[in-house]
Amino acid sequence: MTAIPTSASTGGIGLTLRDVRRAFLGGVVAVDGISLDVAPGEFVAILGPSGCGKSTLLRAIAGLDRPTSGLLQLLDPNAKEKGDGGRALAYVFQDAHLLPWRNVLRNVAMPLELMGVAANERADAARNALEQVGLGDAMRRYPAQLSGGMRMRVSLARAMVTRPRLLLLDEPFAALDELTRQRLDEMLRGLWDRAGMTVLFVTHSIAEAAFLADRAVVMTRRPGRVVIDHRLTLGRERSGATRTSEVYVREMRVLYEALERGDRGEPA
Repeated sequence: MTAIPTSASTGGIGLTLRDVRRAFLGGVVAVDGISLDVAPGEFVAILGPSGCGKSTLLRAIAGLDRPTSGLLQLLDPNAKEKGDGGRALAYVFQDAHLLPWRNVLRNVAMPLELMGVAANERADAARNALEQVGLGDAMRRYPAQLSGGMRMRVSLARAMVTRPRLLLLDEPFAALDELTRQRLDEMLRGLWDRAGMTVLFVTHSIAEAAFLADRAVVMTRRPGRVVIDHRLTLGRERSGATRTSEVYVREMRVLYEALERGDRGEPA
């Protein structure tokens, strides 16, 4: 049987995008000329108007879609030692997509089951992942018995169980109430801080982007182009008190002004 991956202990992987363009049949251009460099272990938020190509860009990075043109490369400085090619990634969608006939533990263990990991190893890894997201007491429940916030925590645990070095999240908390969303933001930030993985987080929320990320990339309306690639100045430690600080309010203002320019279609 396959062993559980251990590569996460050595941190995240980097990304390079150069002039990435994605056009669909009928002439619709989703993103056009996107260039970014993401260092290993960074937390980057991507935000912009609805339909600006944020999810298209994330899918291309995940390998679920291909750019029409441009360069998109995952970079792992330690790939030779790990032998994984720097492509150990996980994807969290807006909907939790849990299997209703599987309990929480078996939902979280499913990626390892598909990888051929031995039953006892994957069960232990799934328990550990659930403990990390505060669901150690819910392992035997089924999705229908969970709140929306709990289902999303299960989805996060399922992503984390493979110990990804690149975590991609597409508006995972958008459907949740504000208080639950803030708590999950804090939990996600803690998971990232402990694991050292690279995170790309798509969101519509200025407040969420400002709280979570090291950098925020704001895109124009379709076709998506970069308005600003802004490094946030909040420091590494974030808490509920961060949301009322002057620097947080200032950073939200920067992102709001960039989002307005993006909605007018004004690139950098």
